[in-house]
Amino acid sequence: MNNIKSVFSIKDLENLSGIKAHTIRIWEKRYNILEPMRTGTNIRMYDSLSLQKLLNITLLHNHGYKISKISNYNASKISELAKEIINEKSAKNHAVSAFKMAMMNFDQTLFTTTYNELLSKKTFKDVFSEVFIPLMEEIGLLWQTETITPAHEHFISHLVKQKILVNTEAIQSTTPIHEDTVFVLFLPSNEIHELGLLYLNYVIIRQGYKTIYLSESIPMDNLKDMTNYFDSICFLTYMTVEPDKDKINDYIKEFDQDILSATNSKLWICGRLTNYIEEPLLNSSIKVFNSLFEVLTEI
Repeated sequence: MNNIKSVFSIKDLENLSGIKAHTIRIWEKRYNILEPMRTGTNIRMYDSLSLQKLLNITLLHNHGYKISKISNYNASKISELAKEIINEKSAKNHAVSAFKMAMMNFDQTLFTTTYNELLSKKTFKDVFSEVFIPLMEEIGLLWQTETITPAHEHFISHLVKQKILVNTEAIQSTTPIHEDTVFVLFLPSNEIHELGLLYLNYVIIRQGYKTIYLSESIPMDNLKDMTNYFDSICFLTYMTVEPDKDKINDYIKEFDQDILSATNSKLWICGRLTNYIEEPLLNSSIKVFNSLFEVLTEI
Protein backbone atom coordinates (compact mmCIF):
# COMPACT_ATOMS: atom_id res chain seq x y z
CA MET A 1 0.00 0.00 0.00
CA ASN A 2 1.28 3.49 -0.90
CA ASN A 3 0.96 5.68 2.19
CA ILE A 4 3.03 8.62 0.92
CA LYS A 5 1.43 11.86 2.01
CA SER A 6 -0.27 13.31 -1.06
CA VAL A 7 -2.89 15.61 0.46
CA PHE A 8 -1.95 18.76 2.35
CA SER A 9 -3.80 21.31 4.45
CA ILE A 10 -3.36 25.03 3.89
CA LYS A 11 -1.28 25.08 7.09
CA ASP A 12 1.02 22.46 5.55
CA LEU A 13 1.44 24.73 2.50
CA GLU A 14 2.26 27.65 4.76
CA ASN A 15 4.89 25.66 6.64
CA LEU A 16 6.47 24.24 3.49
CA SER A 17 6.45 27.39 1.35
CA GLY A 18 6.81 30.17 3.91
CA ILE A 19 3.75 31.92 2.46
CA LYS A 20 1.14 32.75 5.10
CA ALA A 21 -2.16 30.87 4.86
CA HIS A 22 -3.99 34.21 4.74
CA THR A 23 -1.93 35.24 1.69
CA ILE A 24 -2.53 31.91 -0.01
CA ARG A 25 -6.28 32.38 0.43
CA ILE A 26 -6.07 35.90 -1.06
CA TRP A 27 -4.04 34.64 -4.02
CA GLU A 28 -6.62 31.93 -4.62
CA LYS A 29 -9.57 34.32 -4.43
CA ARG A 30 -8.08 37.14 -6.52
CA TYR A 31 -5.86 35.27 -8.95
CA ASN A 32 -7.04 31.66 -8.90
CA ILE A 33 -3.45 30.42 -8.64
CA LEU A 34 -4.48 27.19 -6.88
CA GLU A 35 -7.62 25.12 -7.03
CA PRO A 36 -8.02 23.41 -3.68
CA MET A 37 -10.11 20.35 -3.12
CA ARG A 38 -12.80 20.63 -0.46
CA THR A 39 -13.74 18.22 2.27
CA GLY A 40 -17.35 17.54 3.22
CA THR A 41 -17.03 20.32 5.78
CA ASN A 42 -15.59 22.73 3.14
CA ILE A 43 -11.99 22.62 4.41
CA ARG A 44 -9.31 23.35 1.80
CA MET A 45 -7.01 20.45 0.87
CA TYR A 46 -4.24 20.38 -1.74
CA ASP A 47 -2.40 17.72 -3.76
CA SER A 48 1.37 17.46 -4.34
CA LEU A 49 1.09 19.24 -7.71
CA SER A 50 -0.43 22.25 -5.95
CA LEU A 51 2.43 22.19 -3.44
CA GLN A 52 5.03 22.09 -6.21
CA LYS A 53 3.28 24.92 -8.07
CA LEU A 54 3.18 27.07 -4.94
CA LEU A 55 6.90 26.49 -4.30
CA ASN A 56 7.68 27.64 -7.85
CA ILE A 57 5.37 30.65 -7.49
CA THR A 58 7.16 31.55 -4.27
CA LEU A 59 10.51 31.45 -6.09
CA LEU A 60 9.23 33.73 -8.87
CA HIS A 61 7.59 36.11 -6.40
CA ASN A 62 10.82 36.37 -4.42
CA HIS A 63 12.57 37.38 -7.65
CA GLY A 64 10.31 40.29 -8.44
CA TYR A 65 7.45 38.71 -10.37
CA LYS A 66 4.10 40.20 -9.39
CA ILE A 67 1.49 37.66 -8.39
CA SER A 68 -0.94 39.24 -10.88
CA LYS A 69 1.50 38.43 -13.68
CA ILE A 70 2.29 34.93 -12.42
CA SER A 71 -1.42 34.14 -12.33
CA ASN A 72 -1.58 34.47 -16.14
CA TYR A 73 0.86 31.58 -16.59
CA ASN A 74 -0.03 27.89 -16.58
CA ALA A 75 1.82 25.43 -14.34
CA SER A 76 4.28 24.45 -17.09
CA LYS A 77 5.22 28.08 -17.78
CA ILE A 78 5.67 28.75 -14.06
CA SER A 79 7.95 25.73 -13.76
CA GLU A 80 9.93 26.81 -16.83
CA LEU A 81 10.44 30.35 -15.51
CA ALA A 82 11.47 29.00 -12.13
CA LYS A 83 14.18 26.89 -13.76
CA GLU A 84 15.43 29.87 -15.80
CA ILE A 85 16.04 32.07 -12.77
CA ILE A 86 17.88 29.45 -10.76
CA ASN A 87 21.39 30.86 -10.46
CA GLU A 88 23.97 31.24 -7.74
CA LYS A 89 21.73 33.63 -5.83
CA SER A 90 18.59 31.51 -5.91
CA ALA A 91 20.01 27.99 -6.10
CA LYS A 92 19.94 27.63 -2.31
CA ASN A 93 16.23 28.37 -2.01
CA HIS A 94 15.39 26.20 -4.99
CA ALA A 95 17.47 23.31 -3.67
CA VAL A 96 15.86 23.49 -0.23
CA SER A 97 12.43 23.39 -1.90
CA ALA A 98 13.48 20.45 -4.08
CA PHE A 99 14.83 18.56 -1.09
CA LYS A 100 11.59 19.18 0.79
CA MET A 101 9.62 17.79 -2.15
CA ALA A 102 11.93 14.77 -2.21
CA MET A 103 11.29 14.28 1.50
CA MET A 104 7.52 14.61 1.22
CA ASN A 105 7.38 12.03 -1.60
CA PHE A 106 10.21 9.79 -0.30
CA ASP A 107 11.88 10.46 -3.66
CA GLN A 108 15.54 9.46 -3.52
CA THR A 109 16.03 10.19 -7.23
CA LEU A 110 14.98 13.83 -6.82
CA PHE A 111 17.27 14.16 -3.81
CA THR A 112 20.25 12.73 -5.73
CA THR A 113 19.59 14.81 -8.85
CA THR A 114 19.31 18.03 -6.84
CA TYR A 115 22.44 17.21 -4.84
CA ASN A 116 24.48 16.44 -7.98
CA GLU A 117 23.37 19.70 -9.59
CA LEU A 118 24.55 21.61 -6.51
CA LEU A 119 27.83 19.72 -6.38
CA SER A 120 28.58 20.63 -10.01
CA LYS A 121 28.76 24.28 -8.91
CA LYS A 122 29.78 24.16 -5.25
CA THR A 123 32.08 22.31 -2.90
CA PHE A 124 30.52 19.83 -0.50
CA LYS A 125 31.42 22.17 2.37
CA ASP A 126 29.40 24.96 0.72
CA VAL A 127 26.49 22.63 -0.08
CA PHE A 128 26.26 21.58 3.53
CA SER A 129 26.60 25.02 5.08
CA GLU A 130 24.42 26.87 2.55
CA VAL A 131 21.75 24.26 1.86
CA PHE A 132 21.75 21.27 4.20
CA ILE A 133 21.95 23.29 7.43
CA PRO A 134 18.97 25.54 6.50
CA LEU A 135 17.14 22.42 5.27
CA MET A 136 17.58 20.55 8.55
CA GLU A 137 16.54 23.64 10.53
CA GLU A 138 13.33 23.84 8.48
CA ILE A 139 12.73 20.12 8.88
CA GLY A 140 12.96 20.50 12.65
CA LEU A 141 10.20 23.13 12.53
CA LEU A 142 8.10 21.04 10.14
CA TRP A 143 8.34 18.09 12.52
CA GLN A 144 7.35 20.25 15.50
CA THR A 145 4.27 21.51 13.64
CA GLU A 146 3.36 17.94 12.59
CA THR A 147 3.58 18.85 8.90
CA ILE A 148 5.87 15.85 8.48
CA THR A 149 6.21 12.54 10.30
CA PRO A 150 9.34 11.06 11.91
CA ALA A 151 9.56 8.82 8.82
CA HIS A 152 10.05 11.89 6.62
CA GLU A 153 12.73 13.24 8.93
CA HIS A 154 14.58 9.93 9.10
CA PHE A 155 14.42 9.48 5.32
CA ILE A 156 16.00 12.83 4.47
CA SER A 157 18.45 12.70 7.40
CA HIS A 158 19.76 9.32 6.24
CA LEU A 159 20.39 10.65 2.72
CA VAL A 160 22.26 13.69 4.08
CA LYS A 161 24.24 11.41 6.40
CA GLN A 162 25.30 9.27 3.44
CA LYS A 163 26.77 12.31 1.71
CA ILE A 164 28.71 13.36 4.80
CA LEU A 165 30.16 9.86 5.24
CA VAL A 166 31.19 9.56 1.59
CA ASN A 167 33.00 12.92 1.70
CA THR A 168 34.60 12.11 5.06
CA GLU A 169 35.91 8.79 3.79
CA ALA A 170 37.55 10.56 0.85
CA ILE A 171 39.78 12.64 3.16
CA GLN A 172 40.40 10.28 6.07
CA SER A 173 43.66 8.97 4.67
CA THR A 174 45.20 12.43 5.00
CA THR A 175 47.90 12.60 7.68
CA PRO A 176 47.02 15.18 10.38
CA ILE A 177 49.27 18.26 10.38
CA HIS A 178 48.25 19.43 13.87
CA GLU A 179 49.53 17.17 16.65
CA ASP A 180 48.83 19.36 19.68
CA THR A 181 45.13 18.48 20.01
CA VAL A 182 42.95 15.44 19.34
CA PHE A 183 39.24 16.01 18.81
CA VAL A 184 36.96 13.38 20.34
CA LEU A 185 33.44 13.76 18.98
CA PHE A 186 30.56 12.13 20.82
CA LEU A 187 26.88 12.35 21.70
CA PRO A 188 25.74 11.87 25.33
CA SER A 189 23.75 8.83 26.43
CA ASN A 190 20.39 8.56 24.64
CA GLU A 191 21.25 11.38 22.22
CA ILE A 192 20.98 10.19 18.60
CA HIS A 193 20.89 13.37 16.47
CA GLU A 194 24.34 13.24 14.92
CA LEU A 195 24.22 15.08 11.56
CA GLY A 196 25.77 18.25 12.96
CA LEU A 197 28.48 16.28 14.72
CA LEU A 198 29.23 14.24 11.59
CA TYR A 199 29.71 17.42 9.60
CA LEU A 200 32.01 18.89 12.26
CA ASN A 201 34.07 15.70 12.10
CA TYR A 202 34.42 16.16 8.33
CA VAL A 203 35.50 19.79 8.60
CA ILE A 204 37.94 19.19 11.46
CA ILE A 205 39.66 16.46 9.47
CA ARG A 206 39.89 18.85 6.51
CA GLN A 207 41.54 21.37 8.83
CA GLY A 208 44.33 18.88 9.48
CA TYR A 209 43.42 17.57 12.94
CA LYS A 210 43.15 14.03 14.21
CA THR A 211 39.61 13.10 15.14
CA ILE A 212 38.10 10.17 16.97
CA TYR A 213 34.42 9.86 16.18
CA LEU A 214 32.61 7.89 18.89
CA SER A 215 29.10 8.49 17.50
CA GLU A 216 25.91 8.45 19.55
CA SER A 217 24.89 7.63 23.12
CA ILE A 218 28.34 7.47 24.76
CA PRO A 219 28.50 6.99 28.56
CA MET A 220 30.79 9.36 30.45
CA ASP A 221 32.97 6.50 31.74
CA ASN A 222 33.92 5.70 28.14
CA LEU A 223 34.95 9.30 27.60
CA LYS A 224 37.11 9.27 30.74
CA ASP A 225 38.99 6.29 29.32
CA MET A 226 40.11 8.41 26.37
CA THR A 227 42.32 10.49 28.66
CA ASN A 228 44.49 7.39 29.19
CA TYR A 229 45.49 7.52 25.54
CA PHE A 230 45.84 11.22 24.74
CA ASP A 231 47.26 14.15 26.70
CA SER A 232 45.30 17.00 25.16
CA ILE A 233 41.75 16.30 24.06
CA CYS A 234 39.04 18.61 22.83
CA PHE A 235 35.80 16.78 23.55
CA LEU A 236 33.15 18.01 21.15
CA THR A 237 29.47 17.19 21.57
CA TYR A 238 26.08 18.16 20.16
CA MET A 239 23.14 18.24 22.56
CA THR A 240 19.70 18.28 20.98
CA VAL A 241 17.48 16.25 23.32
CA GLU A 242 19.86 14.82 25.93
CA PRO A 243 20.79 15.31 28.69
CA ASP A 244 17.39 16.52 29.81
CA LYS A 245 17.36 20.29 30.28
CA ASP A 246 16.81 19.79 34.03
CA LYS A 247 19.88 17.56 34.26
CA ILE A 248 22.28 19.19 31.83
CA ASN A 249 24.04 21.34 34.42
CA ASP A 250 24.69 18.31 36.62
CA TYR A 251 26.12 16.57 33.56
CA ILE A 252 28.48 19.49 32.89
CA LYS A 253 29.60 19.58 36.54
CA GLU A 254 30.31 15.85 36.52
CA PHE A 255 32.21 16.09 33.25
CA ASP A 256 34.35 18.91 34.59
CA GLN A 257 35.08 17.14 37.86
CA ASP A 258 35.72 13.63 36.53
CA ILE A 259 37.44 14.38 33.22
CA LEU A 260 38.59 17.97 32.75
CA SER A 261 39.91 18.91 36.19
CA ALA A 262 42.74 16.37 36.15
CA THR A 263 43.68 16.71 32.47
CA ASN A 264 44.70 19.22 29.86
CA SER A 265 41.44 18.74 28.01
CA LYS A 266 38.49 20.90 26.95
CA LEU A 267 34.78 20.42 26.36
CA TRP A 268 33.02 22.19 23.50
CA ILE A 269 29.23 21.99 23.38
CA CYS A 270 26.74 22.99 20.71
CA GLY A 271 23.08 22.27 20.06
CA ARG A 272 19.83 23.78 21.32
CA LEU A 273 20.29 22.51 24.90
CA THR A 274 23.18 24.92 25.39
CA ASN A 275 20.48 27.50 26.18
CA TYR A 276 19.96 25.75 29.53
CA ILE A 277 23.60 25.68 30.64
CA GLU A 278 24.28 28.03 33.54
CA GLU A 279 26.95 30.59 32.73
CA PRO A 280 28.95 30.12 35.97
CA LEU A 281 29.78 26.60 34.79
CA LEU A 282 31.67 27.94 31.79
CA ASN A 283 35.40 28.42 32.14
CA SER A 284 38.58 28.17 30.09
CA SER A 285 37.95 24.44 29.67
CA ILE A 286 34.22 24.51 28.87
CA LYS A 287 32.76 26.51 26.03
CA VAL A 288 29.34 26.60 24.37
CA PHE A 289 28.60 27.55 20.76
CA ASN A 290 25.35 28.84 19.34
CA SER A 291 25.88 27.34 15.89
CA LEU A 292 28.07 25.06 13.80
CA PHE A 293 29.57 28.13 12.17
CA GLU A 294 30.83 29.39 15.53
CA VAL A 295 32.62 26.08 16.10
CA LEU A 296 34.22 26.22 12.67
CA THR A 297 35.45 29.76 13.33
CA GLU A 298 37.03 28.64 16.60
CA ILE A 299 39.00 25.75 15.05
